[in-house]
Amino acid sequence: LSGIAPGVMESARGMGMSDAQRLWQVELPLAAPVILAGIRTSVTVNIATAALGATVGASNLGAPIISGIVNGNTAYVLQGALLIGLLALAVDSAFERCQRLLQGRA
Repeated sequence: LSGIAPGVMESARGMGMSDAQRLWQVELPLAAPVILAGIRTSVTVNIATAALGATVGASNLGAPIISGIVNGNTAYVLQGALLIGLLALAVDSAFERCQRLLQGRA
């Protein structure tokens, strides 16, 4: 929100907008692409690191990787890694589409 040009905020004030109106009608729409980019990065990184939960016994997509490492089965490791990679790519592209929709609308 602090990256919004001061001239834009001054124009909104000059139009007589209240603080709440400036927030909802000016600041958030202009900051939405940056906010969504941060969420996109965070979600993608969290999907990749969630697989680490399998090292402490959590049952998730990292289980085949840990099982494959323990048993020396490369196929399990690849299976788990491909699933996690595909999920991360699918979620990342979904967020990219949302981001493009927001940029096209703004």
